[in-house]
Amino acid sequence: MKKAAVLLLALISISCQGRPTGQEKEGDDTKLANKGDSKTANAKTETAIFAGGCFWCTEAFFTDLKGVEKVVSGYIGGAVPNPSYRDVSTGATGHAEAIKITFNPDEVAYEDLLEIFFSTHDPTQLNRQGADVGTQYRSEIFYTSDAQKGAAENFIKLLTDQKIYGKPIVTNISAASTFYTAEDYHQDYYAQNRFEPYCMAVITPKLDKLKKNYKSKLKSE
Repeated sequence: MKKAAVLLLALISISCQGRPTGQEKEGDDTKLANKGDSKTANAKTETAIFAGGCFWCTEAFFTDLKGVEKVVSGYIGGAVPNPSYRDVSTGATGHAEAIKITFNPDEVAYEDLLEIFFSTHDPTQLNRQGADVGTQYRSEIFYTSDAQKGAAENFIKLLTDQKIYGKPIVTNISAASTFYTAEDYHQDYYAQNRFEPYCMAVITPKLDKLKKNYKSKLKSE
């Protein structure tokens, strides 16, 4: 765990600032509801769910990791069923933009995912990441097992004890509720739009630094 603290110090905090808002699509009925469940049909896969600001960014940071089979952007934590992007953007649904990661724990530990999660956003910002403001951009871990809950609590304690951040960590730890898959155009957003000005200016430089620090954990290595 001390290794995690060292790596966290070596990384910049990632936040999605000033992303475009004019890309909404009306009448998108592709949302799917999925219960948070640490085990899927494949006994060797588990599910991790993180909210750390704009899901365009957070999705990109986990896709190329060894042991990660799938990353899906969506909404979780609110009381409104089947929310749309426009609904969530109002901040009134209680949902957060989040990603659901399907991973093989034999290849990548949940603690490794936690390490990257905390390395790629600022967990001291309450209900915002950079210029993205609102409860939908909050920092939150949605655990899918008691083991994940304990790991998240221990990780935050480590970061606090090591004084990694200059301010208190405000990341919530909550039991996973229904996860609603976001509209199709949000999925694999960076991979599909990497040459857009926003992606090139905000995501690419930070993703490159992240990949440099975690080179041995990438699928391409």
